[in-house]
Amino acid sequence: MVFSGFFFGLGTAIAAASVAVGMMVLGRVVIGFGVGLASSTTPLFISEMAPYKYRGTLNLAFQMAVTIGIFAAQLINYGTQNIHPWSWRISVALGGVPALCMFIGSIILPDTPNSLVNRGKLDEARAVLKMIRGTEDVDVEFEDILVASEMAKTAPNPYMSIIKRRCVPQLIIVIFLPLFQQFTGINAVMFYSPQMFQAAGQNSNDALLNTVIIGSVNVFSTIIAIVLVDRLGRRFLFFQGGAQMIASLAIVGALIKYNTDAPGNVHMAQSIVAFICIYVAGFAWSWGPLAWLVPSEISTLETRSAGMSIATCSNFLFTFLIGQCFLSMLCAMEWGVFIFFLAIVVIMTMFVAACLPETKGVPVEEVDVVLFYNHWLWGRYMAPAGGLPRDNQDAAAVSTVSLEADAK
Repeated sequence: MVFSGFFFGLGTAIAAASVAVGMMVLGRVVIGFGVGLASSTTPLFISEMAPYKYRGTLNLAFQMAVTIGIFAAQLINYGTQNIHPWSWRISVALGGVPALCMFIGSIILPDTPNSLVNRGKLDEARAVLKMIRGTEDVDVEFEDILVASEMAKTAPNPYMSIIKRRCVPQLIIVIFLPLFQQFTGINAVMFYSPQMFQAAGQNSNDALLNTVIIGSVNVFSTIIAIVLVDRLGRRFLFFQGGAQMIASLAIVGALIKYNTDAPGNVHMAQSIVAFICIYVAGFAWSWGPLAWLVPSEISTLETRSAGMSIATCSNFLFTFLIGQCFLSMLCAMEWGVFIFFLAIVVIMTMFVAACLPETKGVPVEEVDVVLFYNHWLWGRYMAPAGGLPRDNQDAAAVSTVSLEADAK
């Protein structure tokens, strides 16, 4: 996280001072390194520091910060649009403020107990655990961390471990959740909403203002997710948000088709904005935060770093692809592009129903035992010869044997 703050600051300085396109591209590339590091390490850090009962709520603070950052950038762009010729330099340079906060804050923060135990700093790990839990009674949790760490030490390289049979369910989930998140079309909408609104008949000032409105909806909907995630569970929010996005995408597609056939209708343009906001709200309390939260929860200790790296790569690879393809798809398919995203959301919801276990309230040290051995699908795939484990103790024994076998 320290390095991500450094890359954010350095890239921002290069981009804000750029005098040629190549210099701007270089700055954006450096910022990209910061984005990749922060996106993989921050959810992991929060998962390992948070009490398991509140892990979902605290981990969603990461997505909350992202949505606030997007909203702040939209406000800055709207406020600086008429400051010629410095508007874009001001917008870019202000990115140095959060970069500095992240750099200094990451230096101040302690390492996680899990990380300290893995490096043999047991006394320091216990002290940090007592500090973040606010109690001296941490023996049970500390013992769980020790056991999980010992199991992890018997495993090979995390990238080799995650492709083993016992980790295939986690691998599938950490690849497909971020992939599906991008195929909701959310970043296409966020990237190109000004162009979409202008195409619907709005002037540039109104189009930028509507992006601010969408950003505010994104922030407040993420707050709802923070409140509900540890009460209603992950799967419920996936299902509810998916249904809301499906309905909204169908209506937006129909409205854009009607607007294309009869352009210039102000009320139609306002209706498009309204249903895009409903779509963004559904995303912001489901696939937005949960596609980051769940991969950080379902990976075992020995594969967690690899799992979050793979999830981050999957997310940004498809962010790039969708961002590059969306305008061409919009021009070629027009309103049909929203029906395309609708069909993908249907498939995503089916994937959650069939393949994703509920991670609410499950300690990260016990996730493979509690979730996957007892899952209707993954349990059949991962079950040992003697059948499924009947309780956590038996499952832990099976898990240990599997790890030792993988190591050999």
